[in-house]
Amino acid sequence: MACLGSSTTAGKGQAADWIGELKRRPRNKGISFLNFGVGGDLAYNALQRLPAALSCHTTKVVVLIGGNDVLALVSKTARRFFRIAKHLPTEPSPEWFRENLRAIAQRLKTEVPAAIALCSLSPIGEDPASADAFQRELNQRIEEYSASIREIAREESVGYLPVYERMLAQIVAAPGRAFTSFRFFPFYRDAFRVSVLRKTPDEVARLNGWHFHTDGVHLNSRGGMIVADLVQEFIDG
Repeated sequence: MACLGSSTTAGKGQAADWIGELKRRPRNKGISFLNFGVGGDLAYNALQRLPAALSCHTTKVVVLIGGNDVLALVSKTARRFFRIAKHLPTEPSPEWFRENLRAIAQRLKTEVPAAIALCSLSPIGEDPASADAFQRELNQRIEEYSASIREIAREESVGYLPVYERMLAQIVAAPGRAFTSFRFFPFYRDAFRVSVLRKTPDEVARLNGWHFHTDGVHLNSRGGMIVADLVQEFIDG
């Protein structure tokens, strides 16, 4: 099984390892999980890396990509960083995201004999009713991009895993902090906490006051378990 995505899929540093959770489950003993998650990737980057996943002759593929596309759209700081660090050929936009994700789905369909599932996006921040302008736009864009993912999955006749819907329902039941700006220092600080101080993502989440995230963007084990359980349903189906 190949898992294609960004840092949420990579499961390194302050991001919970939901693929590791699936590996540990006895029911998945005979499955080889291949992690094609790269931190910071947008859908465009995942499309460029697709040949590596295609070459594995996998029987199942899960695609979870788009959170960085949203951050690049909403935050000027994130957009400048991604344009340089990820060598983006154009300005991020909803249309460009859909174009790249559709290309991923179509290539997977035609080039590998695999069951394919596209995941909607995990929320960024934990305040769905926030009056903060930055969090409010994130909420709107995550919903918009997740609807696009659902539409592409339907049009391309591939599976759809409702990560956004499942996680949002739990956040609405227990809302938390708003994610009010994109800044590098908190991410570097939390990476230091994990890599040097040897704290777990859940310990970092508690220090930062998040319920489902470690830092408002990356998932802790509670958020990662939602993804793992949905992928498990796809595996079992």
